[in-house]
Amino acid sequence: MPTLVQEPVLAEARQREGAGSLQLVSFRLGQEEYGIEITKVQEIILMGEITRLPQTPAYIKGLINLRSTVIPIMDLRLRFGLPPQEPTEETRIMVVNVRGKTIGIIVDAVSEVLRISKDQIAPPPPTVAGLGREYLTGLVKLENRLLILLDIEKLFAGEQSTTG
Repeated sequence: MPTLVQEPVLAEARQREGAGSLQLVSFRLGQEEYGIEITKVQEIILMGEITRLPQTPAYIKGLINLRSTVIPIMDLRLRFGLPPQEPTEETRIMVVNVRGKTIGIIVDAVSEVLRISKDQIAPPPPTVAGLGREYLTGLVKLENRLLILLDIEKLFAGEQSTTG
């Protein structure tokens, strides 16, 4: 009988352990490093041919055909008001799933997959204003650097008309 009591306790402990950590995909835009929850990232692909759409904001680069699925592509540099940059060998498209939609975001480089504990996340300081503040979930304190944690859901909240 004791095993019947212990098993739910162990399962609950495993759930707590999983709830205390988070996996992120980190990427670079300019000199800054950002992170998105891995559960939102479908895949990471090389830059390819993008079909431009007329009368869309500059940060909407166009559409690509990914295995018979047409997805919109957003340049995150331009979305955040950073200067445009020609793609390099490190430039990637991160294909993300947001609210049931598949969207590609162009980033300067994808760095790594990190497992962090939730106590490494600090809220953004109240003094941070402007540039993308509303899209920040927090700052991740790593050993010798800070990673900006993005709320990808909020980032695309206003994009319903341009991204389908």
